[in-house]
Amino acid sequence: MLLKNHSGIILECGTDEAGRGCLAGPVTAAAVILSPKFKNSLLNDSKKLSEPKRDLLKPIIELQALTFGVSHVYQEEIDQINILNASILAMQQSISQLSPQPEFIIVDGNRFKPYNDIPFETIIKGDGKYLSIAAASVLAKTYRDAYMNTIHEEFPMYNWKQNKGYPTAEHREAIRKYGVTKYHRKSFRLIPEQLKLEV
Repeated sequence: MLLKNHSGIILECGTDEAGRGCLAGPVTAAAVILSPKFKNSLLNDSKKLSEPKRDLLKPIIELQALTFGVSHVYQEEIDQINILNASILAMQQSISQLSPQPEFIIVDGNRFKPYNDIPFETIIKGDGKYLSIAAASVLAKTYRDAYMNTIHEEFPMYNWKQNKGYPTAEHREAIRKYGVTKYHRKSFRLIPEQLKLEV
């Protein structure tokens, strides 16, 4: 199935985030405005694409997009404002980088907050329906993965290069064994039996 454009408005941006359910690292969002003529049969929800396909699509999106932006909101701020607010903030920050600014915003999911009086629509599973959201999902995922690969070098025992900070059994076992790092989200339940985390 070929994904399509949404509203027919030329300056429509799609936005999506990656890393919302992770135990460590930032939540990362991207916003993308594509030309109405943009087509790519490979482009889909980033979760349905292999890592090599995402890496193949990233430079194509960056080259062919009218404009794009990417933003990280880090674990300290996630702990302060909660993951939902951090996800929305990351999306809004990525939209703020767009030039020109969009006339309409489509958002993956069901929660967003007004941004600069620009009309918006939230779309559940929008990254599997609309090109610009799918493109944003690919950029958010690839940029976040690259960041997690970098901090993996500092703390290789958590294997973030593989799990990207998600709550795998291996990641949780490493938290039990080695404790938490400055990159962990202290407000999250890092291990299932956790009652109070000593930090």
